[in-house]
Amino acid sequence: MSIRPLSSLPVRALLLGALGGARSMTPLAVLGAQHDRPELAGSWRGWPVFRAPLGRRLLVLAAAGELVGDKLPQTPSRLGAFPLAGRVGTGVVVGLALASSEGGDRRVLLAVLGGVGALLGSWAGASGRSALGRATGLPDPVVALAEDAIAVGGSIALLRR
Repeated sequence: MSIRPLSSLPVRALLLGALGGARSMTPLAVLGAQHDRPELAGSWRGWPVFRAPLGRRLLVLAAAGELVGDKLPQTPSRLGAFPLAGRVGTGVVVGLALASSEGGDRRVLLAVLGGVGALLGSWAGASGRSALGRATGLPDPVVALAEDAIAVGGSIALLRR
């Protein structure tokens, strides 16, 4: 019997929350974009924002806007109270969506793990981005593009498991 830890819903909720700590809208946008994948079946597909094609498009547009806005010098720190609360909120929503796809009743656990992941991912992302910029001398927007790739690619990979 092989163990596939990334197949575990609690691990996926934590990691998707962490990726949401880097780019808050990305995991939700990826969920919306993969709405019709049968392996992601769950009651979340019926939530108004995911049920409506317009809602799913708006999630993707919000994520794209966040990717652009993140590079602007006037964008506030993700560690500020309001941005951090938003990231934790999206982590909670992703955890709830995953919980609805399994049919069990681990909503609270997966929601908490998504929120905790967002807290950890926010801090780790901000610290890692700053450290990588200092270590390499690369301008912040270039380092931010690498963070974008991790958030988008990681979200897609975790939701396709």
